[in-house]
Amino acid sequence: MSGHSKWSTIKRQKGATDKARGQLFTKLANGISIAVREGGGEDPESNIRLRFAIDKAKAANMPKNNIERAIARGSGKSGENANLHSVIYEGFAPHGVAVLAEGITDNKQRTAAQVKNLFSKYSGNLGSTGSVGYLFEHVGMITLAPTKLNAEELMDLLITSGATDFEDQGDAYVVYTKPQELHQIKTFLERKALTTTDIELTFKPTTFVDITDAQSAKQIVTFLNTLEELDDISKVHANLNVAQDLLA
Repeated sequence: MSGHSKWSTIKRQKGATDKARGQLFTKLANGISIAVREGGGEDPESNIRLRFAIDKAKAANMPKNNIERAIARGSGKSGENANLHSVIYEGFAPHGVAVLAEGITDNKQRTAAQVKNLFSKYSGNLGSTGSVGYLFEHVGMITLAPTKLNAEELMDLLITSGATDFEDQGDAYVVYTKPQELHQIKTFLERKALTTTDIELTFKPTTFVDITDAQSAKQIVTFLNTLEELDDISKVHANLNVAQDLLA
């Protein structure tokens, strides 16, 4: 919708500010460690989840030794305690916006309490497993830098690549794929001289809630930002759609 922003766009555009925060590398390192533990070992060639976690860390300029230390931690070779668990919380933000929050924690009770308190503070409703998950689709997502190709040329290339969907977000192009085809499509696009600025597995909303007043829009975005800033929360997904001028 022209002149509107989805939560994924708002989140990406504020990313440069978040990357200055010290917690970013900690979250990336935890993502690598849990990928080793839950994704199938420390070889990124056979562990696709680890491959994506490493790609994301490299895109954020995470030092190589930090990446290697996180892999060793996940495999148990470092001697550090890696009692980490993946968690997902589902619920509704104010005004019925569906929210999925992914996290990595060494204390499920602590994280659950923090998330529950935030939902309550912002007049949301933390739900049970499955309460909003059906409103999202698990997909691969590639963010492309602007290209000299025109829209028709780019669309033809994306169709050839096997991508399932495509969005022009103004300052970037976002390409969606089947999860298992994410890496091969990224490789295909890079071989065609396109620049990828981000790659990840994500949850894409299948339907959106339109917010039409500034007060509600700012309340929801503040809640989503605060939720994602929790140390144990790595990604927040929401089916928010809001007019850009409401967030100015």
